[in-house]
Amino acid sequence: MARPIEVWMSPPGPNPWKVVVVLEELGVPYEIKPIRFEDIKKSPFIDVNPNGRAPAIIDPNTNLTLWESGAIILYLIEQYDTQKKLTFESLREKNLLNQWLMFQMSGQGPYFGQCGWFNVLHPEKLPSAIERYSNEVKRVLGVLDQSLHGKQWLVGDKCTYADLSFVTWNDRMDMVLGVPDSKPLKEFPNVEAWHNRMISRKSFRKAMEIREKMMDEQGLMPNGMPKGVNNMAEYEDKMKQEEGN
Repeated sequence: MARPIEVWMSPPGPNPWKVVVVLEELGVPYEIKPIRFEDIKKSPFIDVNPNGRAPAIIDPNTNLTLWESGAIILYLIEQYDTQKKLTFESLREKNLLNQWLMFQMSGQGPYFGQCGWFNVLHPEKLPSAIERYSNEVKRVLGVLDQSLHGKQWLVGDKCTYADLSFVTWNDRMDMVLGVPDSKPLKEFPNVEAWHNRMISRKSFRKAMEIREKMMDEQGLMPNGMPKGVNNMAEYEDKMKQEEGN
């Protein structure tokens, strides 16, 4: 039996949970090593990932330490998806899956992250930055919506790692755009239906249950800020006060 893979993460961000969802889908045992956000640039985490970004994994079965969520997902698929549950055998489908994963990593993740920063976390409202990244979010969603027309999944006839790589960021759309909207994807009906199919999966529900528990244990709100803190400036002041005590 495989030994549990260590998943090092800070729970607020969407990227670590992409990895957890894939692990749950594949039934691979894992153990979460939680790190507080303020400790992400300190040992022991930077000894695992010198870039100081979550997630990272240590796989004792292959003696491999790996960081960057996309690289981790590709590794898990290659090493553990022996039944091709989340991938395909053929050259065409395999490369299309990689195409969509790269789009998630270069398009969705960075633009959604910047949009969330300027809409919610940045202490000063910068209209030009908010407009730029909000438009980029809508552009990315438009690409997905058009590509999903008449289809349930991005590639082939089943949910794959390419689909699942998008789900955790899309699930944070209310935070990204800074609007208390129960249906933030309503302008993109194909994306909304696709997203609903994924969040109904057992793997995603389990990941979010774990996240909610970890966030509560670390005293964090859903947007990643400590309870009672409204923006990054207040958060930095709070950390300075705690370091001074």
